[in-house]
Amino acid sequence: MRFRKHLVIAAVAALTLSACGNSDDKGADSGSGKAEIRVWLNGTDTPKEARDWLKTTFEKDNPGATLTIEEQQWDGLVEKLTTALSSASDTPDVVEVGNTQAPTFTEAGAFADLTGELDSLGGDDLLQGFVDGATVDGKTYAVPYYAGSKFVFYRKDLFAKAHLQVPTTMDQFVDAAIALKKANPTPANFSGFRLPGQDWRNGVAFVWDQGGDLATEEGGTWKGALESPESQAGLKTVQRLFEQASGAAKDGNESDPATPFCHNEIGMLSAPGWVKGLIEDADTGCPDMMANVGVFALPGSDGKSAPVLLGGSDIAVAAKSRHQDLAKKAVALMLGDEYQTILGKAGLTPAKGSLASVLGSDEIAQATIAAASNARLTPAASGWASVESSRILEDLFVGIATGGDVASLAKDADQKMDEKLAAG
Repeated sequence: MRFRKHLVIAAVAALTLSACGNSDDKGADSGSGKAEIRVWLNGTDTPKEARDWLKTTFEKDNPGATLTIEEQQWDGLVEKLTTALSSASDTPDVVEVGNTQAPTFTEAGAFADLTGELDSLGGDDLLQGFVDGATVDGKTYAVPYYAGSKFVFYRKDLFAKAHLQVPTTMDQFVDAAIALKKANPTPANFSGFRLPGQDWRNGVAFVWDQGGDLATEEGGTWKGALESPESQAGLKTVQRLFEQASGAAKDGNESDPATPFCHNEIGMLSAPGWVKGLIEDADTGCPDMMANVGVFALPGSDGKSAPVLLGGSDIAVAAKSRHQDLAKKAVALMLGDEYQTILGKAGLTPAKGSLASVLGSDEIAQATIAAASNARLTPAASGWASVESSRILEDLFVGIATGGDVASLAKDADQKMDEKLAAG
């Protein structure tokens, strides 16, 4: 594990050095002509309709050029990007990166400067928090792609059978999750509330609800904050859910939540809005189940919406891309109203505030807005991507899921985060 940590730090350092002198790699195209533009998109979030539209429109607008979308996985993405972006011959031209990962690559010089294109891409209409996270010394190196705060999908029929009402406080939510698990003894892996062991991105909401945090800044120094009494109170709630409400694998991750949902293994699921599209998909989902699916914002202890993680992605042009002009044209299409509208209708929050209405006015749109009203970002520390890539939080939550002592696990996680944050 220690070797892996040092490897990531060394690789990012090498990326920083190699990105400083790459002027010969830029400007290899004039914005037209034969070229293959490689776009890295992560996971299944971007719907097929958007992918097809991007490829078709780009190739129509740029005769002779081709656009290829290469799907990557979120797990291990930081290391893979670090390697690919440092090589002019292997680098993709356009990359999707998590909004919490963007600052590390931005500061390393891995992305091309998009400041001159910012106004044409949306300017003040863009999600400002995402823009700020990818801006260094007044220059912007990545732009928002989409956002998505989590809310709860639930089975109306299972709630009715268990005589449950939609919870309006955190205590009611936890009690409902446990009650659903008890009311559905089969299958054995049924979850009243699905919480796989590695799922810190959902788990952090319970920490924040109790007034805790992942890390805090004091005097310009970021340090882990999981040892605080407030954070530990939230982690103990998480442990109770692991033990009494979730049937998901204790070492599993949150990927592909729609499959167990469609297999009748879930009563409640916290996920971004795009999961609705997976459930509705006629080929891989369970559209017939949608009549029994409801949604609500995770309630907090104060009766308001709980502070959930505001996730999302940025897109950027690789600094070493040999097709800078064409790559920027691809980014412009991805920020265009037509493409962003496709994302919005699939449940992803568009990168532009003016397009929020495409989410609709139904129950899911209302839950999205309610969840986003109190959503939070991960710590704005330059070393946060290193924390995520080292899987400190995944290991912490697996330890909690398997019955470990919360206090000692939190202390160990803080010490490991301190090292990463100091090196960031």
